[in-house]
Formats: sequence, C-alpha cells, structure tokens
Amino acid sequence: MRLKTALSIAGSDSSGGAGIQADLKTMTCNGVFAMSAITALTAQNTTGVTGIYEVSPDFLGQQIDAVFTDIYPDAVKIGMVSSAPLIHVIAQRLADYDAHNIVVDPVMVATSGAKLLADDAIETLCTELLPLATVATPNLAEAEILSGQTIESEADMRSAAETIGRRYHCAVLCKGGHKVGGADDLLWTPQGIRWYRGERIDNPNTHGTGCTLSSAIAANLAKGLALEEAIGQAKEYLTGALKAMLDLGHGSGPLDHGYVLRG
Repeated sequence: MRLKTALSIAGSDSSGGAGIQADLKTMTCNGVFAMSAITALTAQNTTGVTGIYEVSPDFLGQQIDAVFTDIYPDAVKIGMVSSAPLIHVIAQRLADYDAHNIVVDPVMVATSGAKLLADDAIETLCTELLPLATVATPNLAEAEILSGQTIESEADMRSAAETIGRRYHCAVLCKGGHKVGGADDLLWTPQGIRWYRGERIDNPNTHGTGCTLSSAIAANLAKGLALEEAIGQAKEYLTGALKAMLDLGHGSGPLDHGYVLRG
C-alpha cells in the first residue's frame, strides 16, 4: 500500500515547537509522509518572536508547484500566512491542482491577543482560502473575527461556528479555551454539530498546540478517515503530547510530538 502524503504550508519556527517543524513531526508521528512549503522564516523561541522574513509570492508558488507536480499530497494543512499576496498564491495553486482534504488553521491572533494579519489579508483568507477548506480550525479569538460575534458561552461557539461555516461553505472546528469550554471543541458541518470533550491537562507548555492539532487532522484525512474520526484521533494525539509533560526552554515550551515513538 502506498504511504499517504500530506503538505504543510506554513511558517518556520526556528525553535521547533510550532509551524512547519511541529507540522512535519506531527504528520510523521501520525503515519504519513510530510512535505512543506514555507511562507516565512521566523527567529523565535519559547519566549517570543524576534524576527520574521517572509518569502516572495513567486517563490511560495514555486514550492507548491514542486510538491504537486511530483508527489501529489493526499491532504494539505495551511498555517501561518501573513499577507494577502501569499494567501492569494496558495488559494490559486490549490484550485489549479484540485487539492483535497484541506485543513485551514487561520492563524490571526497571537497568544498575547495581538492581531497577526492585516485587514486585507483577513479578507483574502476569507474570500479565497476558506471556501476551499474541508475544515477550518479557528480558536475563540479567531472565530470572533471570522464570525463578527462575541463568544462567551458554548451557545456562542455554536452560533459563531455555524455563521463561519455557512458564510464560507466549509466545516468549522471551533476550539475552546480558558474563556469557554476548557479543552472542549465544537465541530459544525451542514449535517449538524459534534462536541469533542477534551481533558484539561495542567501543563504550561502549550507552544504549537494549534499547529499540532490541525496537522494531525490533515494526516488523518490523508489516511482516508472521515472528518469526525480524523478530529477525534487528532485530539487524542494532542492530549498525549501534552500529557508527556516535556519541559524545554524558558517560556511556554513545546509539546512532545514524538511521545508515540517511545510508547
């Protein structure tokens, strides 16, 4: 049987906890061959980001072309993309190559609450990229931006997810947080909703959790799992990576992506 493949289109995290590095580790540990197209280089560690060097739209397009014309991916995960021209190139290429099993992690807001995307980039993400997505995986802050609604309860999560899904014609996994639901996530599809009740892990090292979850979902979709099962297994993997209690760095450290390799 051919090994399934997945492509991550995202930024590089030099400390290895998030971004492309987290995606490649996650995809590999979830049983698929992982590939990448890098949108930006970052100088960062567990305490913060000190520099960003964005690639050109032309070069990003070349990376995506190189992958699709040789090893066609069974799934695609899209993470940090910081500008409208880059988002436009990604959307155009995915449409041209008729990509499928697309997971969009709309990285818009930093943990500190700072907005990471300009308004024109958010608009391009919404109008060009989200309509191509199999599923979008916003956190609460991002879901508020995409839906234009305030989220303070589980009912608000459901309303926001439905608004996003109907507006952009994709499934939506609205990820809970400290404000609502703890580790509980809500999946909205046109067929209905499903709650994924998660276990709250007392671990301060959570750098890269969003990247890890979305990449695990993409890997599971690449293997042929239905969306609901793909998310469920991804949540289990993320919980295990948090429970491993890796403690590296002086800030919010990374997860232990390779815990499955050690049993």
